[in-house]
Amino acid sequence: MFSISPVQAMNFEGRSIYIKRDDLLHADFGGNKARKFYHFLHHDYSHVTQIVASGSAQANSLYSLSVLAKQQGWKFDYYVSHISEFLLQHPQGNYAAAIQNGANIIDVRHLADAENLEGMHLDDAMRHIVSSDPSYADKKQLLFIPEGGRCEYAETGIAQLASEIIQWAQDQQEKQLKIFLPSGTGTTAAYLNKQIIQQQAKLLLMDVIAIEVLTCSTVGGDEYLRQQFSQLVDEVYFPNIINDGHKYHFGKLSRRCFDMWNTVCQSGIEFELLYDPVGFLVLQHYLNSNTVSATDILYIHQGGVLGNKTMLPRYQRKFSHTV
Repeated sequence: MFSISPVQAMNFEGRSIYIKRDDLLHADFGGNKARKFYHFLHHDYSHVTQIVASGSAQANSLYSLSVLAKQQGWKFDYYVSHISEFLLQHPQGNYAAAIQNGANIIDVRHLADAENLEGMHLDDAMRHIVSSDPSYADKKQLLFIPEGGRCEYAETGIAQLASEIIQWAQDQQEKQLKIFLPSGTGTTAAYLNKQIIQQQAKLLLMDVIAIEVLTCSTVGGDEYLRQQFSQLVDEVYFPNIINDGHKYHFGKLSRRCFDMWNTVCQSGIEFELLYDPVGFLVLQHYLNSNTVSATDILYIHQGGVLGNKTMLPRYQRKFSHTV
């Protein structure tokens, strides 16, 4: 269903880096969600009648899952910890698009069992609801997707990404390559590093091309990210986490992030406003702090630009005097 995403050169920090344009994979499944949900499009799930998932009200996974459910003719229940009054009154972005696709978005605060769910992680709350709600009685017909698509099924599509990168590196006659991508749950980075290592070993390329996967945390810090990795892969497959010494608060508007977003978008490539600015700030620090002049950098554009429809107006309102 998805073609090989192109690689494009871009000037950054006075040097040329490469951008793996996974944002161009598919109009509705662009970026890492295309990779994470690839499995469900290429395997038999005829027994499934409904998706149950959780996350934020503007998550990229919400929109992509709503497209998947619509294509497959499945019902789709999506649990969120809250929906702002503004968003309820003015639906927009991923939230509005998902509703148009038939998603049933449920604020757990308004459930009859809300008191018992208080303090639970959203995924745990979702499991509790599914185990106790009689409408979910037939579990065989349900497909559960944890927040951010963090599940073993994601590895299928990410394995394809690893294969594409290795083939591209061979075609480019690369000797050293550093792959960089910012992380939320860390699913893409963890499985990508695992697949790069395993596929290179199988192809006997470990001594031919030195490929390293680098990532940074955009949610919860480096230790949180390592904990996420540990739920997915063995420690030997953990990607190298780098940082720039700053503590980033996910979704919080930052002048530094907005300035970096404007800078990289001058390349003619639109990046998204949640993960990419942090990614490029950390990459900037890394390039300026390390001797990597002989090493090519491949940045994974993981899509998500639909979210800019809501994030950009927020930034423009906050920094209107300087925009």
